[in-house]
Amino acid sequence: MRVPALAFCLCLPAATAMAGGFTVTGKDIHNGGPVPMAQVFNAFGCTGKNISPQLSWSGEPAGTKSFAITMYDPDAPTGSGWWHWTVVNIPASVHSLPENAGAADSTALPAGAVEGRSDFGFSHYGGPCPPVGDRPHRYIITVYAVKVAKLPLNAEASGAAVGFNLHFNTIARTHLTGHYGRKH
Repeated sequence: MRVPALAFCLCLPAATAMAGGFTVTGKDIHNGGPVPMAQVFNAFGCTGKNISPQLSWSGEPAGTKSFAITMYDPDAPTGSGWWHWTVVNIPASVHSLPENAGAADSTALPAGAVEGRSDFGFSHYGGPCPPVGDRPHRYIITVYAVKVAKLPLNAEASGAAVGFNLHFNTIARTHLTGHYGRKH
């Protein structure tokens, strides 16, 4: 009898983290679908346009004071994945980002939003570019409902630093996953 009760208790935090009504959609990337060439990186042999995807979200829980967005590749052959994009301190009144909001020279991010440093080494969007011959990688775009208006992060914040701060300040999260691979 004690084991099932323990198992229930261990599952409860995970169920709370993924709020049922909190959802994210994208005009460019659809959950489970391919990442279009417009969102693929344009360097290291990749020939995309490196345009960040359009995203919309809704249904966040009460108490949400800001949002954050990450794009992460857990399949990158690094031992720690690859951070493609992080944005924090998106005001709670904002529920979408237009396509290309993550461009280096973009003015489309809302006032106060901060892009952290990607694993490419810059503080803006960097699209998928997996090694040739790898199976298609997963690109997980997560929107976080955050319980504080501002996380103490700047444009030099690594994906790990963003993740650390989100771990302690997330009320709920929702995600969509796109796939991309290169044969040659």
